[in-house]
Amino acid sequence: MSQSALKRFSLASVFMLAVLALAAGCGGGGGGGPKIALLLPESKTSRYEAHDRPEFEEKVEEICEDCEVVFSNANQSTSQQQSQAEAALTQGVDVMVLDPVDATAVGSVVKKANEQGVPVISYDRLILNSEIDYYISFDNEKVGELQAETLSEKLKEEGSPSGPIVMINGSPTDPNAGQFKAGAQKGFEAANVSIAKEYDTPDWSPDQAQNEMQQAITALGKNGFEAVYAANDGTAGGAIAAMKAAGIKPVSKPTTGQDAELEAIQRILAEEQFMTVYKAIKPEANAAAEIAVALAEEEEVPSGLVNGKTDNELEGVPSVLLEPVAVKRENINETVVADDFWTASEICTQPYKKDCEEVGIE
Repeated sequence: MSQSALKRFSLASVFMLAVLALAAGCGGGGGGGPKIALLLPESKTSRYEAHDRPEFEEKVEEICEDCEVVFSNANQSTSQQQSQAEAALTQGVDVMVLDPVDATAVGSVVKKANEQGVPVISYDRLILNSEIDYYISFDNEKVGELQAETLSEKLKEEGSPSGPIVMINGSPTDPNAGQFKAGAQKGFEAANVSIAKEYDTPDWSPDQAQNEMQQAITALGKNGFEAVYAANDGTAGGAIAAMKAAGIKPVSKPTTGQDAELEAIQRILAEEQFMTVYKAIKPEANAAAEIAVALAEEEEVPSGLVNGKTDNELEGVPSVLLEPVAVKRENINETVVADDFWTASEICTQPYKKDCEEVGIE
């Protein structure tokens, strides 16, 4: 062998050894670190893109530098989410964190994940009747109870303890919506608040909620109800828009909400919406990230995270269940601002400066 050929052979050998060593030192099947799929359901509710995704990705990066997050948002489409989940499995993800558009329709992709040995974490919404490894959310029935209790107290203060009220619930395909509704109905029943009209809102659509509220106003008249139970801030916004269009001052018809969306916090400041439920998404996303990384690296799940079991109609699923908080005008500063969920500058834009000053948000 010539000197130059020997030199080329030696360089090639060194290169191949380096490549093999690098591959041996990396997880995830030799293609870099572990891959974690984060599959979120929609973007109409601002929390998912504004909070859940960045908080989850940030925590994963903090505890697993070589982990890769494969992210998708289904834009409220069941079929799109199914395709996204299948694509993630094809890409060889090690763990799937799935917030379902439809709690039962995702069963087929969960089954595929099971067959491939990919653990599934049900995030925020409970996946029903499927083998899942963990569930991370809030005590959703308690969310509904909290909304009902807070609104019932307000009705007593206003001198109309029995209502009646209009109930605008969430999407019938979202099991969380059923839990919110069950909790709220339990709370209203305990407080003897009567329900004049009740609706389930497809896809949590604010436009549909506005239509439902218009129907309720037409059927009951402007004075035929005292308050509105809206299951989240999007449906609250729709209901308030319908009341305004009908010439009803929203301050006279206290309206609930949930998710502490920025627009809802501003409506509460302006006394158009009565309350929202703040669910601290950072601990929810962080818990999901910690469990996902542990599963991806085949390590023990951090002790102390799991604090319950939830029946998903097939089995008791180990669960991380977090506490919701009622937010009204007077405690915005101590909740969403104190937690940096929204900053004072984000909330206190020009139309709301005076309101912010009144409640001490700076």
